[in-house]
Amino acid sequence: MDVLVKVPVSEQDPKVRATNFDEVCLGYTKEEAMEEASRCLNCKNAKCIQGCPVSIQIPDFVAAVKEGDIAKAYDVISDSSALPAVCGRVCPQESQCEGQCIRGIKGEPVSIGKLERFTADWAKQQGIRPKGCDKKNGHKVAVVGSGPAGLTCAGDLAKMGYDVTIFEALHEAGGVLVYGIPEFRLPKRDVVAAEVENVKSLGVKIETNVIVGRTVTIDELMEDEGFEAVFIGSGAGLPRFMGIPGEQANGVFSANEFLTRNNLMKAFRDDHDTPIARGKKVVVVGGGNVAMDAARTALRLGAEVHVVYRRSEAELPARVEEVHHAKEEGVIFDLLQNPTEILVDEKGWVSGIRIIKMELGEPDESGRRRPVEIPGSEYEIEADTVIMSLGTSPNPLISSTTEGLEVNRKGCIISADDGATSKEAVYAGGDAVTGAATVILAMGAGKAAAKGIDEYFKQK
Repeated sequence: MDVLVKVPVSEQDPKVRATNFDEVCLGYTKEEAMEEASRCLNCKNAKCIQGCPVSIQIPDFVAAVKEGDIAKAYDVISDSSALPAVCGRVCPQESQCEGQCIRGIKGEPVSIGKLERFTADWAKQQGIRPKGCDKKNGHKVAVVGSGPAGLTCAGDLAKMGYDVTIFEALHEAGGVLVYGIPEFRLPKRDVVAAEVENVKSLGVKIETNVIVGRTVTIDELMEDEGFEAVFIGSGAGLPRFMGIPGEQANGVFSANEFLTRNNLMKAFRDDHDTPIARGKKVVVVGGGNVAMDAARTALRLGAEVHVVYRRSEAELPARVEEVHHAKEEGVIFDLLQNPTEILVDEKGWVSGIRIIKMELGEPDESGRRRPVEIPGSEYEIEADTVIMSLGTSPNPLISSTTEGLEVNRKGCIISADDGATSKEAVYAGGDAVTGAATVILAMGAGKAAAKGIDEYFKQK
């Protein structure tokens, strides 16, 4: 065994997986997981923990996997994380826990994410659930949204003895985990639904089809329904567009709509009556993880797919793994290029896209080199579908119907480090506060808010 190199993980062949929605990564066997865990140096000053937004005691769980005590490993993880099977699949470990791994200085870091995934999957197969709290403390808390922030906050509060109810706008719990991330990255029934059931097993109640701000307001929850505190984890589902000509044409989607129709409404399946226009030549505008998800989904629906991004590959915000998988599957990357117009035929459908070439200039406020148009470099390509993946912002429904709740100029709820907002007993976290970010950062915010709410009640 070469301790400087990760134990490889099995994956579907790219040519095969490009034609199906089955999970790409097949995960470790127990023997492979134990071998990979043995690469851990078990550092006394474990920087990997510092890199984890929910502060999992990583060396302890990895040591348990090394010894083959997977039940103990799961106990360690579930003490900090409500969604280990999810995080093991979609967290950007390379920039967080694995990015801090000392083993990675002279070799490859320990595959912490793959070990977390293995541990959570093993626990599910054995019917093991996280440990809850037997004694309630008599306080009722409402959680708005059943995405990663809401599930984490609710789970942590339930472990502390609170009576928690989650209110979810859609017909299925899970938030972005069910509507945003494709099946081939995050299986809904085997992974997301199982994690939601684990949270419910702690005593958390979930009410779906409740649109807070319309069905019921935050103020009504507190004044009429008896909830003493509220956590807002409603995400950021309002898509952004470029404002270029042709964006109103048939065949133009936001990545949110395109992915929701496929992931939550199963538009990719012939036995579901939720069709979506299946383009033959699809252009995805953007370079983040959501853009990769949209591109790889369109590919699986039978399209030739181009990703158009205005910077170079070095500046792509998507995870390296996701870009690598997209390329393997046949997605075409048109980098240093930017749309200027969507072309529309006489019937109102997309017929192509006009693009201008870019070059990188001086760094902008984000620290990345600013893309600059090259005059006279415009050209047109044929397309029948355009998917805009340019980020999202929070829906203003909750903030506009909640008296005394302050937001910033981008419509994000303003909150302190512990999630406290301008309205007493109302806390917020995740994408509703930060704008679109990662699952694990939303979980970290949910965890901080649960602690903040607990402190609030202790001080009353």
